[in-house]
Amino acid sequence: MSQQLVECVPNFSEGRDLGVIKQITDRIESVEGVTLLDVDPGKATNRTVVTFVGAPEPVIEAAVRAARAAAELVDMSKHQGEHPRFGAMDVCPLVPVANITMAETVPHARTLARRLGEEVGLTIYCYENAAMSETRQNLATVRAGEYEALPQRLSTPEWKPDFGPTQFNARSGATAVGARDFLIAYNVNLNTTSTRRANAIAFDVREKGRVKTIDGTATGKPVLG
Repeated sequence: MSQQLVECVPNFSEGRDLGVIKQITDRIESVEGVTLLDVDPGKATNRTVVTFVGAPEPVIEAAVRAARAAAELVDMSKHQGEHPRFGAMDVCPLVPVANITMAETVPHARTLARRLGEEVGLTIYCYENAAMSETRQNLATVRAGEYEALPQRLSTPEWKPDFGPTQFNARSGATAVGARDFLIAYNVNLNTTSTRRANAIAFDVREKGRVKTIDGTATGKPVLG
């Protein structure tokens, strides 16, 4: 039987300190059988997207080591950036690449989620195909209100984590672990210097959509719960 390959695409809430990013990716490369494919830091988003591939078991181990590094090095209480986020390792999806189905990938994602909760002490929500319930399939729903909403959300039974501590950890926040298909991202250049107009277009086209506000207006107070 040919080797099963999965891709892991963790997003870390650090895109400016290259030393911190290097320490995280070093942990990934320390695992035999894993190939680091790409590291994409963004200063404005203060976020780094990392891509690596391998057989499921070493990929899971590499993700656990990277998450432990992020929990040690990234302090979410001080984080600012132009991208939705709620954790030091914000999201960590597994993607089936070769000789493995999505149905076979889901248990690996949940194994990763369990290990991150038990071994690293992260608060974990499962999303997309790895979601434990339909209400948690959409990442935007899981991450609604972002980091700032976590203390309130964690105090409610309906947002009890799937794995890991139920108490709010101000440093590491929470992590969404999923199983999904390949994600295609692209940039659009706009003929304007207005960030207000650019943001309005982004809100209209992104899956996340616009932030829900108490009074229903674009400038109103966000609903955090």
